[in-house]
Parts: sequence; C-alpha cells; structure tokens
Amino acid sequence: MRQFVSPKKSLGQHFLSDKNIARKIAGSLTGHGQYTKVLEIGPGTGILSEPLMADKRFEWYGLDIDRESIAYLREAYPAYTSKIIHDDFLTFDFKALFEGKAVGIIGNFPYNISTQIMFRVLEYREHIPEVVGMFQKEVARRIASPPGSKEYGILSVLVQAFYDVTILFQVDPHVFIPPPRVQSAVIRCRLKENHSLGCEVNHFYLVVKTAFNQRRKTLRNSIKSLGVNWEMLPPHLAGERPERLGVEEFVQIASLLG
Repeated sequence: MRQFVSPKKSLGQHFLSDKNIARKIAGSLTGHGQYTKVLEIGPGTGILSEPLMADKRFEWYGLDIDRESIAYLREAYPAYTSKIIHDDFLTFDFKALFEGKAVGIIGNFPYNISTQIMFRVLEYREHIPEVVGMFQKEVARRIASPPGSKEYGILSVLVQAFYDVTILFQVDPHVFIPPPRVQSAVIRCRLKENHSLGCEVNHFYLVVKTAFNQRRKTLRNSIKSLGVNWEMLPPHLAGERPERLGVEEFVQIASLLG
C-alpha cells in the first residue's frame, strides 16, 4: 500500500496538484550551461518529478528533508530509489554528490526557506548554471527587481550579479494542497556567461549587505565603517541610497576595499 504524505506546515509544504503547471515548470529548463543532471528540491509527492523523469535531456535526482515524502517517492518510483535523497539542501554535501559537475536546480521551493535556497545556490554558482523555481510572488519579484524599485534589495543585487533572472509566470493558490495565502510565481535564473565581478566577492557581499542594512541612509553614511575613499568614485555615488545602485556600481565600491 502506497505511503500517504501529509503537508507539514513546519516544512512550508504546499504540494502542487496541477499536472499541466508541473509540465510547464519542468519544460522551463533550457539546459543552459550544458548540464545533464537535474536536482529537484522538495519533490513531495512527485507531481513535478514525473515530467522531469520523462525528459530525456536530463538525469533526475530528488532531495527532500521529509521522511514521509522520501518513503512515498521510493515506493512510487522504485527505478529511481538510488536518486531519491533524504537530506537538507541547505547543509548537504553538494559537490560530493555530483562530483563537481554542473547541475540544474528546480523545485516548488518551500516558501519558508526559499531565500536561503537562493543563497545556497550562490555559494555553488560555479556548478549551477540554471535554476527554475516556484517562489512566493513577492520573493520572486524581489529576486528579479531592477534598481530603483521598492522590492530591490540584498537578494536582488547578489543574485543578479551572477544570474540573468526572468519571471516566467504566476501561479494561483488553488492549485496547491493546502492552498497558500499568497500568490506564487515561477522564475528562471541563468548563470551569466561572464560572471566574474572584477573584485573580491567577499568585499562585494560586505558592501551590499552593509548598505542595505541601513537602506534609508545615503551610502556615505550607511557604509561609513568600511572606510571607502569617495574621491576615487563618481561624485554622485556618496549621496545615493543603495536601492538606486546597480551591480556594477556596487562592484566599483567593493573594488576599492583593501
């Protein structure tokens, strides 16, 4: 008898129930960067897994922290038992599993850790050329927002520094079990062909996070502790607020840090 999987609020689980949307999400993978392996985060009951398994371009792997989901998937898809992994994406040994090879990431991401998932992706960006994920609509917009918008922030700058981001389509709550109280959206992130920043990545992260932690202040005040020599930069930057700056301008500032 097949296992039953109950959605768990503690894990942020909202299981997709519409197969057409699942196929649409799976079909949004382009193979950008010539990867052949795909890791699905949080496959749950496998509705997105099936079209991914059927896609002959890719070798599917599924990773879930939920024991019930793992038991269900192993019973439902016995041919994939060795590729169904019980672990936490935020902590598992990514390089060891895939031996340093390129991997596409996809999933109906648990909304309570979706931002952390993207930070983890950034950590392994050299091995992750493409991401297709379902997010809470507000988080999707934050990732994709351009400079000058109210949603633009730390996550926007850091992701867009390395990836080209596209919001693909929105998804209504009624196609989930249980329905979330928010709208959802699917985005695609493709690693930029030239994603070398031209500065120390740690310095870049430091400038961005320090600036946005006091986003109401001008840069001269918000990153005062970093000792930036403003005379080496375009005159207008010191008086700008962080949401007005693009990736290139943050790189300019970061490149001056010792």
